[in-house]
Amino acid sequence: MRPLILISNDDGYEAKGINELVRMVRDMGDVLVCAPQGPRSGMSCAFSATVPLTLTPRRKEAGVEVWSCNGTPTDCVKMALAELCDRKPDLVIGGINHGDNASVNAHYSGTMGVTLEGCMKYIPSIAFSLCDHDEDADFSPLEPYVRSITQRVLAEGLPQGVCLNVNFPLAEAYKGVRICRMGHGTWYNETTKCHHPRGYDYWWMVGHYTNDEPEAEDTDRWALSNGYVAVTPTTIDVTAYAAMEQLKGWQL
Repeated sequence: MRPLILISNDDGYEAKGINELVRMVRDMGDVLVCAPQGPRSGMSCAFSATVPLTLTPRRKEAGVEVWSCNGTPTDCVKMALAELCDRKPDLVIGGINHGDNASVNAHYSGTMGVTLEGCMKYIPSIAFSLCDHDEDADFSPLEPYVRSITQRVLAEGLPQGVCLNVNFPLAEAYKGVRICRMGHGTWYNETTKCHHPRGYDYWWMVGHYTNDEPEAEDTDRWALSNGYVAVTPTTIDVTAYAAMEQLKGWQL
């Protein structure tokens, strides 16, 4: 039986990135897409606890079935697993995202929400992102890396509780792959205030990112800035083990 690959994203089922991803991996297994009906960036692992969800069939062809959902990226994975999959997927993939999800962006990312949800269901999971927000971005340089990483994970799996956050720099060619940690960074000036002609104020979430350790060469941000594909193993367990002994000494 061919592997079953479940794919979702946070840019919507019509985005170029997810359709390019399907094209790149469809020969490796049966592909089921369940993705938001429109953009859902910044949703992280949010799910719809108080809103009813709908599923809409979009297309079906040899080896590929595409559905959309009115919910979040995490909703899409949950709905696909509960309602659309005839067996447990062998792999969950989020992406290919228009824009990077390196450093602290991974905490906000709906693409990572897809991947973390798959990982929490004990399914090997990967997130792919490109440092290009253009809706017509060129994904062709990514293809050999996407295929190689996907084939490797299908063949070997991943440790339980670990998923992969893979980010690609904006370049015509890459210097190679770096296995790296999440870089430390901070977003500043995150709101821009505007005044509506009808008399009320409103805000856009914007801001700029600052790399807080620009000289550290073992981070995803350094890899991207220097032309490398950044592969960051990411864990579900967020326990700060190094702090446990200190806290055990507290007198509470």
